[in-house]
Amino acid sequence: MINELKDPRKTFGEAVIEAADSNQNIVVLSADSSSGSGLGDFPKKFPDRHFEFGIMEQGVIGFASGLATTGKIPVFAAIAPFVTARPFEMFRNDLGYMNQNVKVVGRCASLTYDQLGSTHHSIDDVAIIRTIPGVTIINPGDPVTIRKAVHAMIKHVGPCYMKIGSPKMPVLYEEDVDFNLGKGIVIKDGTDVTLIGTGTVLSKAVAAAKLLEESGISVRLIDIHTIKPLDRELILSAARETGKIVTIEEHFIAGGLGSAIAEICIQEYPVKMKMIGIGDHYASNGPYEELLGKYGLQPDQIKETVIKFLSNK
Repeated sequence: MINELKDPRKTFGEAVIEAADSNQNIVVLSADSSSGSGLGDFPKKFPDRHFEFGIMEQGVIGFASGLATTGKIPVFAAIAPFVTARPFEMFRNDLGYMNQNVKVVGRCASLTYDQLGSTHHSIDDVAIIRTIPGVTIINPGDPVTIRKAVHAMIKHVGPCYMKIGSPKMPVLYEEDVDFNLGKGIVIKDGTDVTLIGTGTVLSKAVAAAKLLEESGISVRLIDIHTIKPLDRELILSAARETGKIVTIEEHFIAGGLGSAIAEICIQEYPVKMKMIGIGDHYASNGPYEELLGKYGLQPDQIKETVIKFLSNK
């Protein structure tokens, strides 16, 4: 149901079990992380396909690579910075360089491990993982697309990194929404400006687009759920047709979605851009919604930023 709040980790775990029901090659790897990742029921249903390693994420990445060479499809889910920043060399060499069919999932991503602060925030994960050739990066923004992303990720052959948040999030799409890796979703068409949202703050972009429309601004709203590979055609058509792009992400501005989109536009169709995200400083800790407000990611703040951007002609 649209706007119903659902737990992204529970949704993710249910989708993995659904996929495992029909594909016996799916195995789940845990670094003392399955219960917190929504996969607590997996070892109960598939005890021979669940492997617990304890807190040794670097080793889990290597083990996953080895399992992939035997035809298994390993799914490794844990706290986002601990599957990206901590084992980066293993991710780069064992999964990326070897092109292994491993699915790494960072949960409690972005700022959603709110109270634990900078050590547990993953606002650099897209920046570092997108430097690894051949890795698909998926950042779904609602429970419906989380479920669809899991199934698409499993079917895709090759290394993937998917990130999901922790707080309950609103359903934004009907169940029959068309979801394809590498293809963005146009939520709303418009002509004055393009808003491009992703992941945990997609719902904030949706709300901001509504506020802007109420102010008389025609907004094209795009969900880029696959950050690598980007939907080049969709982004360039938005650049040509609206002439202005605003990106909204719960990530450092450096190296994130906005940077990736700018890299495309500057080469093929230079366009005015505004990137809304986190600047060059360690993020604070505190209640999640307050943290979003601190970094200008609440709908009313996004609205004001866009209006100011549009007025600077």
